[in-house]
Amino acid sequence: MRTDSVIKAVLFDFSGTLFRLEEDDSWFDGITVDEKAVDGLVQAELMRRVTAPTGSSVPMSEEQQHNWANRDLEPHLHREAYLHVLRESGLTGDDAAALYPKLVDPASWTPYPDTAATLNGLRDAGIKTAVVSNIAFDLRPALATAGTAADEYVLSFEIGAVKPDPVIFETALARLGVEPADALMVGDSEEADGGARAVGCAFALVDPLPTAQRLDGLIAALRAHGLHV
Repeated sequence: MRTDSVIKAVLFDFSGTLFRLEEDDSWFDGITVDEKAVDGLVQAELMRRVTAPTGSSVPMSEEQQHNWANRDLEPHLHREAYLHVLRESGLTGDDAAALYPKLVDPASWTPYPDTAATLNGLRDAGIKTAVVSNIAFDLRPALATAGTAADEYVLSFEIGAVKPDPVIFETALARLGVEPADALMVGDSEEADGGARAVGCAFALVDPLPTAQRLDGLIAALRAHGLHV
């Protein structure tokens, strides 16, 4: 790896950045939406609703909005919030309960083609890394299965803060021992991940395309900031 940059650490979002939740057709065997079999378009819409980094996509009561807003802070709120979204999308309660575990299983997540090479290349170059994620489950096993790891994991449900709250970025920087001006945040959300700019980090936006359609998005994002994996 060659570096033309003063960057000493790179922070990465997880969903839509390092990994993507890509459904298997088998997940929907026997599941119906509004009493109709699930086709590809319906699958895609369901996955969009449960993976959008910000906003909500179905009607919610005040309590349900609270659960959704705080879903990445408490696993039980995450479950309630996503079961509501699935039910409001036309699934029965039983079908929603059967599908939900797939969404929070690290084995269900697919790494982007350049994820391992990017993280391992940064480590080899002595550049520190952290995964900074709004998430309600432990994602470490997904990275281990992909043959890589970060130096630090700053997960919302473990620290009690969600992006774009400055606390989550400041926690990552403190754990890595770097100043904001020496760090780059890479993520797929201007609103959530781009919040790193408020504490003084550089920011690179990646497109959360299907993994087969984004072969070197991480490598390109780093290159634009003087890091060459």
